[in-house]
Amino acid sequence: MKQARLVLVRHGQSVFNKKDLFTGWTDVELSEQGRQEAKAVGQMLKKAGVYPDICFTSWLKRAIHTAQIALHELEWEHINVIRSYKLNERHYGAWQGQKKEKIKQEVGEKAFLSVRRGYDVAPPPLPQNDLRLVWRDKKYATLKHTLLPLSESLKDTKQRVVEYYETELLQELQQNKTVLISAHGNSLRALVMHLENLTPKEVVELEIPTGEIVIFTFDGKNQIVNKEIL
Repeated sequence: MKQARLVLVRHGQSVFNKKDLFTGWTDVELSEQGRQEAKAVGQMLKKAGVYPDICFTSWLKRAIHTAQIALHELEWEHINVIRSYKLNERHYGAWQGQKKEKIKQEVGEKAFLSVRRGYDVAPPPLPQNDLRLVWRDKKYATLKHTLLPLSESLKDTKQRVVEYYETELLQELQQNKTVLISAHGNSLRALVMHLENLTPKEVVELEIPTGEIVIFTFDGKNQIVNKEIL
């Protein structure tokens, strides 16, 4: 009997990742290395015989393009791809576009790590007149401003990701489908935290590198029976 599988893919390296900048909701391209990582995702899925029934991505093009490149490499481009802002990366507020090392020097390592690796501490929010405000981006024009963050902790990110998982993704898994998600380091960390019942202390140690594939297999009661990292 076919079992439900959830295939998590962190997008390939972006141009901001390459420069060691906080990215968040900034919509940046994949770097050349990132495109090669996305291609490798498709090759690894093909080698493992993993052919998804449906794909989900965020609204950010680094995740969208990773899925497109991987599915092209897999020769599996006919499946439906559904996009949601709820799978977006964590919003890094006023830190977005800033060098990570520069921020660390400004705020100190303890405060830096409490935000970057912690669970419920958010970075400073964007000011109300900032040009980087999400509502200034026309692709979010149909959403209420109250849904668009000025900054987020991992806890905030988890809330929207888990809501989307429970309302949209779970129904696909309940049909024993193989579901591919191409998303981001923190949105995927938040989902894995939920799936594995990790504590805030445990999630500090969880890291999902660019281009990594994590596959969860479920039984008929939506319980995880296997976890594999390609």
